[in-house]
Amino acid sequence: MADLLIHSMAEFAPIITGVLEISGSGNIVEIGAEFGGTTPLLAAHAELLGGTLTSIDPTPKPEFLEWVAANPHVRHIAAPSLDAIDSCRDVDAWLVDGDHNWYTVFHELAAIDAVCRRDDRPLLVLLHDIAWPCARRDFYYAPERIPAEFRHPYDYDGGAIPGQCDLVANAGFRGMGQFAWATHEGGPRNGVLTGIEDFIAQSGRDLAFAEIPGVFGLGVLFDQAMPWSEALGQFVLPYHQHPLLASLERNRLANYLRVLDLQDAA
Repeated sequence: MADLLIHSMAEFAPIITGVLEISGSGNIVEIGAEFGGTTPLLAAHAELLGGTLTSIDPTPKPEFLEWVAANPHVRHIAAPSLDAIDSCRDVDAWLVDGDHNWYTVFHELAAIDAVCRRDDRPLLVLLHDIAWPCARRDFYYAPERIPAEFRHPYDYDGGAIPGQCDLVANAGFRGMGQFAWATHEGGPRNGVLTGIEDFIAQSGRDLAFAEIPGVFGLGVLFDQAMPWSEALGQFVLPYHQHPLLASLERNRLANYLRVLDLQDAA
């Protein structure tokens, strides 16, 4: 089933590497290690430019740690992102694919912005899971890490279905005890895309944001004051809110949810 549903940020490899090349980004931070996916891609790019890759993940796999030990230009920080971002220095680009909820994403972006200002570095962030189902609905790996005033009522068993606000029992895209969904979709401080939009609104920067609507959605957020911003904008614009990509993504998810229905029936 995992092979049927492509989900990795690595599916965007040509776009990610293009963004890094245009911006000249050599020092990269990845939030949410994806060993075997995006991480080796980023490490290879950083090494090519004489830079470094820092991977932030509190619970990496043992084989990932062995790989880090064999790659001296890669550093691992075993801590939640909000505890680790401030320790990063001179970062050119950030990839965010950790906890997919408003509180975490909004505060990750605020912390990244503070580090970029401190080090006089450009703000350039690539973010995964900006489309359905996480765009407007919080997803919690560890609900206890989210302060109560920012945490929505949640459920480990209910499933998300496109177009439905409430979770559905024994149906839809669900965590099966591995993660929880907010019980409702939409409204304030709910979802990854909402967190990004709220950050942009209060950032005080002239920011551009491209939304690429495939494989759960990739966002490219960058400061338009940078000398490479026009070239980067031209590079990502053909993908931005592309209606064909959006249609293909809706069809992909509908087919996958139908497979889940058949699996449940069996």
